Amino acid sequence: MTEVNDAPLWEPDLGTIDNARITRFQRWAARHHGAPADGGYPALHRWSVTDLDAFWAAVAEWFDVRFTTPPARVLGGRTMPGAEWFPGATLNYAQHALRAADERPAEPAVLAVDETHEPRPLTWAELRRQVGSLAAELRRLGVRPGDLVSAYVPNIPEAAVALLATAAVGATWTSCAPDFGARGVLDRFQQVEPVVLFAVDGYRYGGKEYDRTDTVAALRRDLPTVRTVVHIPLLGTPAPDGALAWSDLTAGDTEPVYEQVPFDHPLWVLYSSGTTGLPKAIVQSQGGILLEHLKQLGLHCDLGPGDRFFWYTSTGWMMWNFLVSGLLTGSTVVLYDGSPGHPGTDAQWRVAARTGTQLYGTSAAYVMACRKAGLRPTRDHDLSRLRAVATTGSPLPPDGFRWLHDDVRDDLWISSVSGGTDVCSCFAGAVPTLPVYTGEIQAPCLGTDLQSWDPDGNPLTGEVGELVVTRPMPSMPIRFWNDPEGQRYHDSYFATYPGVWRHGDWITRTSRDTVIIHGRSDSTLNRQGVRMGSADIYEAVERLPEIRESLVIGIEQPDGGYWMPLFVHLAPGAVLDDALRERVKRTIRENLSPRHVPDEIIEAPGVPHTLTGKRIEIPVKRLLQGTPMDKAVNPGSVDSVDLLRFYADLADRRREHPAP
Repeated sequence: MTEVNDAPLWEPDLGTIDNARITRFQRWAARHHGAPADGGYPALHRWSVTDLDAFWAAVAEWFDVRFTTPPARVLGGRTMPGAEWFPGATLNYAQHALRAADERPAEPAVLAVDETHEPRPLTWAELRRQVGSLAAELRRLGVRPGDLVSAYVPNIPEAAVALLATAAVGATWTSCAPDFGARGVLDRFQQVEPVVLFAVDGYRYGGKEYDRTDTVAALRRDLPTVRTVVHIPLLGTPAPDGALAWSDLTAGDTEPVYEQVPFDHPLWVLYSSGTTGLPKAIVQSQGGILLEHLKQLGLHCDLGPGDRFFWYTSTGWMMWNFLVSGLLTGSTVVLYDGSPGHPGTDAQWRVAARTGTQLYGTSAAYVMACRKAGLRPTRDHDLSRLRAVATTGSPLPPDGFRWLHDDVRDDLWISSVSGGTDVCSCFAGAVPTLPVYTGEIQAPCLGTDLQSWDPDGNPLTGEVGELVVTRPMPSMPIRFWNDPEGQRYHDSYFATYPGVWRHGDWITRTSRDTVIIHGRSDSTLNRQGVRMGSADIYEAVERLPEIRESLVIGIEQPDGGYWMPLFVHLAPGAVLDDALRERVKRTIRENLSPRHVPDEIIEAPGVPHTLTGKRIEIPVKRLLQGTPMDKAVNPGSVDSVDLLRFYADLADRRREHPAP
């Protein structure tokens, strides 16, 4: 890949570099743990991956991680999978998340925002009181360390309180957003067999109310292990028979009691998208998440006491867990429950302005929607306190970087980040002391030995390869649920390169050590031996104003041929005529590669997504290859089964009337 972005889009000034928490950490770690005093971030990163023991010991000490029982060492076994972190140590995640209540009890820990966009504060003292009351009630109800506590709730303060109370007890948390249907929730919760279910009666989205009482009744019926249901009346309905009222469980004035658990004790279960089968139930540890999130939020995101941190997310996506962990740094977290575009496309910018947010996170798709809508957020909203915008979910196209810089603010720190539910963190992301180059992620993260490998396991620079991590990270899963031999876990990450984590993304490590993400390697477009990620196609095609969204699939044919259709969802009023088809082909030919011009351009009624908003490529590929719908996709994992039927019907028509 040729590198063309010679001039940075943004550079931190000397004052920003000097005052950044990551700079102060490096100076301190040089004095106390052998980190390099000179060489800036590149030297610090090299040290962080070559001396894992010293680096993670420094992170624990710098952030004053309180081990009730001290660890025997930082790393016991370090083979992946199965690395053993801080053996012998005990601690509690919730205890660290609520520490700011001691120094700043009257300041807001949470700002809750709904579609009125009016922030409602929850102070540190009140958050701690509610967590203490709920934790005591959970214990009274028989919840013990290791029990599974589930929640069917939106992004509201009650969700954060319930998570922290669960962690305080030493139980294990798991959640789904209420826009999931019953089947999608059961595919997840039935695997982990919860004993408690927190559930709302409904939710509000796009100015409408959505009743969920029937769904909750189905969950109660089909989750036989649930002993206790806690009713959260978001729409104001009374608790159904046999359910406990949230207000009764959080009325006490009780200091939290924190169960001291082993470092690798389960904190929560997250889920993969589950588009082709049951979602993977990914278990991450109290200690691993605590250290990883302190590092990521406190050093990379430069968050600290008094900062305000907003990420648009739902409780069904790992970014919600990451957002709640902002409390670990003493920051105020902004929990927005509502549509990203109600009453207008600028809704998220309005929330950022109303809450005085310093770090605002969103999806690349939202940024591109704002660009296409011609928004000028700083003209319409007071974003004077905003210093950084981060994006994830998919690669941020170069046009998205330029729009944020040109039409939001030219001194804005723009951070595209990439990681995964699998580690609930970033492999590559924000660094406040480094420049930003258009279309590139700033750097691999500290403690993450991120490399790009060819099929033979040779490192690559300036070329597309597999994203691998060659040394363990503390937030890697401790296991998958119901995977006693660890086979599914092993096969998911370690089957390609033994002992090395293969994530399944195509990336380029550039000569300046930035990172470019090209999309999933399992949906690679391979034309005549030349590989390209689907994200590159999307970035080029969706610059055209007529294209709202697109989906490209590469299909190996039985006769050895290769069919690569491009599906386009058009903007209102656009027509897919020969002229537009030619413009699409010319865009790909001139900006990417003549080999990757699609064989057909087909208008589609929409692009299907996972429930967390990611384009579905592999199930569509399977449908187009003739796999029946019930075997190609798990319908509970997608946002629109009707859209998938369009692709299945197309496959049927092609079989009946094959192209000459």
